[in-house]
Amino acid sequence: MSDDKFPGWHGTTIIGVRKGGKVVIAGDGQVSVGQTVMKGTARKVRRLSPGGMDVVAGFAGSTADAFTLLERLESKLEAVPGQLARAAVELAKDWRTDKYLKNLEAMLIVTDGKDLFVITGAGDVLEPEHDVTAIGSGGNFALAAGRAMMDTDKDAETIARDAMKIAADICVYTNGNLTVETIDE
Repeated sequence: MSDDKFPGWHGTTIIGVRKGGKVVIAGDGQVSVGQTVMKGTARKVRRLSPGGMDVVAGFAGSTADAFTLLERLESKLEAVPGQLARAAVELAKDWRTDKYLKNLEAMLIVTDGKDLFVITGAGDVLEPEHDVTAIGSGGNFALAAGRAMMDTDKDAETIARDAMKIAADICVYTNGNLTVETIDE
């Protein structure tokens, strides 16, 4: 993330992988300002349990903005329990049209074990074509690495961890301090 309000702020790589009956979301812990690592152990992947249903979410972008979006997602899921797709679309609609929310700068990867989505402030709810998706500064590196490993015998968690290691080796805004959450399909 780098814009006029927060010049030089970068950080985070989040990957979501679905394979073999499991969905894994993994995220690094780095937050950087310019050339300085401000924190190396941030926790950007969380397990939510709105209405007793498990959902795993990872975020890239502003932490306060992401927490606001996660709270909104939880309330949407409480209104429509077990319907992640519907809750994600409702969140994306609000995010795009609400005067306050449309200024939030973050992206989310969410899963309930069945569905896997990227949610953006542009109103997008995207389901990955190849069961791998990634966001953040090192997202393209992690995505390419993860997709390259999908046809191997590696499981979802190994693919996510290995892809994050490759992204951390390439992207200066990504580190190897991972938070990994797994959920069954």
